[in-house]
Amino acid sequence: MASNPPGPCCTTGFKHEGTPVGELKSAGGVDTYVVYPKNNKTPEKAVVILTDIFGIFVNSQLIADEFAENGYLVVIPDLFKGDALTHSAVEAGKVDLPAWLGNHQTSHVDPIVESTLKYVKEELGAKKVAGVGYCFGAKYVTRYLKGGNFDVGYLAHPSFVTHEELGAITGPLSIAASEIDNIFTTQLRHESEATLIKAGQPWQINLYGGVTHGFAVRTDLSNKSFKFAKEQAFAQAVNWFNQYL
Repeated sequence: MASNPPGPCCTTGFKHEGTPVGELKSAGGVDTYVVYPKNNKTPEKAVVILTDIFGIFVNSQLIADEFAENGYLVVIPDLFKGDALTHSAVEAGKVDLPAWLGNHQTSHVDPIVESTLKYVKEELGAKKVAGVGYCFGAKYVTRYLKGGNFDVGYLAHPSFVTHEELGAITGPLSIAASEIDNIFTTQLRHESEATLIKAGQPWQINLYGGVTHGFAVRTDLSNKSFKFAKEQAFAQAVNWFNQYL
């Protein structure tokens, strides 16, 4: 594995405050959050966000809104078909993570990613599509960064990615890594660097010190250092897409 399977650290974090400006739609039977850039209903560049195990919730929606502010059409599909984890369930100790993961394997998620890409390109008219993968979703950005699916990819604190998937990419990939991470460990990060070199595509891995797995989505924004790292990880994605999309 280039990154380990999700673990307890994937179920922790902070819920952020804000009011999302996009709307929920049904795209091929999948609940999907869609937000357009201001004053542009026909953008040719899109970002598809493949989420962590909390799915479409306020944190991921606010991130989508930020990408839209930078000029991109943004779409978040519900990878879990209504079965995303909730903070309340986690806090109440009602989550059996291994059992939950068993219900959300590649055979379940791949069709959702494929239908979302079709929706974005054929119905929304995007000519170029970037993939953003947080934690759980990083595997699927990696899997679809080839074959004319995603044109460019960005991962933050990835989980479940295999070396075979990473080595098969055919487009530019940027990764935001956290210093303190039992999933994308230092050793696995270095192994991933070697795999990316062999893949021969443009790549970068930026390491953010002092933060833990999940920082790009669920960090404590009252901590200035954590907030800064989250903001820089987002800027990393935008800069990468501005260069390659």
